[in-house]
Amino acid sequence: MITISLCMIVKNEEKILARCLDSLEGLMDEIIIVDTGSTDTTKKIAAAYTDQIYDFVWTGDFSEARNFAFSKAGMDYIYSADADEVLDAANREAFFLLKRTLLPEIEIVQMYYANQLANGTIYNYDRELRPKLFRRNRTFRWQGAIHEQIGITPVIYDSEIEIRHLPQNNHKDRDLTAFARLTASGGRLDKRLHNIYAKELFISGEPSDFLTARAFFQDSCKDGERGEDELMEAACVAARAARIAGDVADFFKYAMKAVASEGCAEICCELGAFYMERQDYDEAVIWLYNAAFETESILNIHCGGDLPLRGLAKCYQELGNGEQAAEYARLAAEW
Repeated sequence: MITISLCMIVKNEEKILARCLDSLEGLMDEIIIVDTGSTDTTKKIAAAYTDQIYDFVWTGDFSEARNFAFSKAGMDYIYSADADEVLDAANREAFFLLKRTLLPEIEIVQMYYANQLANGTIYNYDRELRPKLFRRNRTFRWQGAIHEQIGITPVIYDSEIEIRHLPQNNHKDRDLTAFARLTASGGRLDKRLHNIYAKELFISGEPSDFLTARAFFQDSCKDGERGEDELMEAACVAARAARIAGDVADFFKYAMKAVASEGCAEICCELGAFYMERQDYDEAVIWLYNAAFETESILNIHCGGDLPLRGLAKCYQELGNGEQAAEYARLAAEW
């Protein structure tokens, strides 16, 4: 049977830390808690489960903190968990079975991360496989100051274990602040983080977040090293920011960049919103219909579904066509 070190980084998790640790009871052979500056009773709660509690001065880099936690592990494998995760009874049993039977050549075990759509940050799916259990005798290094990931190519096993993600609140303010700080200092986001930043803006960003991100994504539109997907993402964000700012010329500049590259549901929604703001409902209908039925979403799945359908319902109501309005309202509710 393998042995496992639980490694966690925490800050002000007094309301949920015990819930997480209780759900892992009996599965872990040691528990390592790295605190990044709690001002509540998090460390006191952790002390009821382990004496391996370490302080880490927060640098704004999640990877640095996770690497520090990993460096303290001493068992065969390392299980990386966040305080807002929970294993239910069925998945605890599956984890016990995995612990008893895991083949030694497996270096990473992936588990399903579930309940994602309820949280509204960067997710367009409710369940995805994520690396959670890592063989310790390899050098695993976290990469990326935010939305960190393990940077290796290991032997991976995809398990059926499902972890419930049950955060108390949306992390978008933390994440978007971190992105703003990284980009303001001249940092260049790689393709993965570029995509995550754009997604998080379109899924949960406030108007002020788009305005903060505007210059970065405008520059991305001119970056010759960006791929087609990144350029489309950048154009969508830049267009939304320009619409929020009331800059019509800039709005059409970036909207047309996206349309010229085959378009997407997000930019069609933006054009629909632009014409709705001007009460040109006939023109808005064209773009909202394209968002709902003729294009695919690339950042927020709702831009290809209920969002344009609700827009169509409003447009037809304003145009005096109650029957069509009711039909689109029904489709939006059923989406």
